[in-house]
Amino acid sequence: MSTPSQETPAKRQKLQQVIGTHNGTFHCDEALAVFLLRRTNKYRDADLKRTRDPAVLDTCDIVVDVGAVYDESLQRFDHHQRGFTEVFGHGFTTKLSSAGLVYKHFGKEVIANTTQLPLDDKKVDTLWLKLYREFIEAIDGIDNGISQYPNDITPKYRSRTDLSSRVGGLNPAWNQPADSQTVDSQFAKASQLTGEEFLGRLNYYANAWLPARDILISSVAQNKQNLDSTSKIILFEQFLPWKEHLFELEADPSSGVAPGEATYVVYPDETGGNWRVQAVPVSSESFESRKALPEAWRGLRDEELSKASGIPGGIFIHASGFIGEGIILSTTVREFSLEKLRLRRKAPPMERLSDSGTQSQQKVKPTYHPFLFAMMTCSALAELGLTAFLVSAGNEHNTWPTARYHTL
Repeated sequence: MSTPSQETPAKRQKLQQVIGTHNGTFHCDEALAVFLLRRTNKYRDADLKRTRDPAVLDTCDIVVDVGAVYDESLQRFDHHQRGFTEVFGHGFTTKLSSAGLVYKHFGKEVIANTTQLPLDDKKVDTLWLKLYREFIEAIDGIDNGISQYPNDITPKYRSRTDLSSRVGGLNPAWNQPADSQTVDSQFAKASQLTGEEFLGRLNYYANAWLPARDILISSVAQNKQNLDSTSKIILFEQFLPWKEHLFELEADPSSGVAPGEATYVVYPDETGGNWRVQAVPVSSESFESRKALPEAWRGLRDEELSKASGIPGGIFIHASGFIGEGIILSTTVREFSLEKLRLRRKAPPMERLSDSGTQSQQKVKPTYHPFLFAMMTCSALAELGLTAFLVSAGNEHNTWPTARYHTL
């Protein structure tokens, strides 16, 4: 058996995995594919050969975006051949590029290695699907010439700031040197650029987006048990991005979040000083609410709003009725505000039509009993006075049954 010092340079070189892709003008898909492969266990820090020579490509351990073959068992991942129709699945219908192919087969491993999560963790699956939707699919579509809009719609402006366009801009211009060394150097920059953006999105989704999703799921369950059994009102004790999560979870039968139930979301704003109530929109991209805040409150501010709503500490209600803000002075006031929303949800007095067809302006006002309050106050004062008298008399005449009461 040969020792490492006795191995020939050719044998040592063979131990280094080699990724193959085409030379010449490069694109976003193979630049990202190469970066992702180098984040896997097998191809970590692999060498790269950029060529279209089939004989050279046959010496590579894996080939992407060239060769006209898609075969996982052969580690060949091209998408240019006639008859190629592979898609990501899971409801996605965009034809894959080399980026999508590599991500489909290696993406979970990349995510698990980067986040240090077990490969079989459900969070890895969630992030894998999320990153495809939000990052990879657009690269697949652009590389395959799939328009984002129907052909009969003319865009009002052009965008050349997307990742695919910026990678394309790293290719040498027509009047600049385009020798293989120069282009390979630029490709390395392109691969690093795509990788940094991918890791940035993964970091956000793993460390900000996913925790917010977990809080929403637990809040819905807790609110249903402790606040509103119908799940019409969701209360968060901290600010978090909730809208996108809510609609995704409503579409997932396994999430435990019933579709269409949530009507209002109550949460502290980013500054932590005020509380907001927001009407849930009919869809994540819509400005129309499932049930807007009352018409009579809309556009009002401060004392005028507090008087109209019966909720103290009001700041404003948006004119469209989709969001309102208020200063919550105490838990008691917050609970009172939540109760107003419950009443609004059950029987909306501001928008109820009377028999004549006109809008009724009934309001639910908090009530209290001054006489009962006065009696309770007098009773408490009398009890306090009697207690003081008994303590004083006991100390003066030393009539306590044991010495331990003398300290009173």
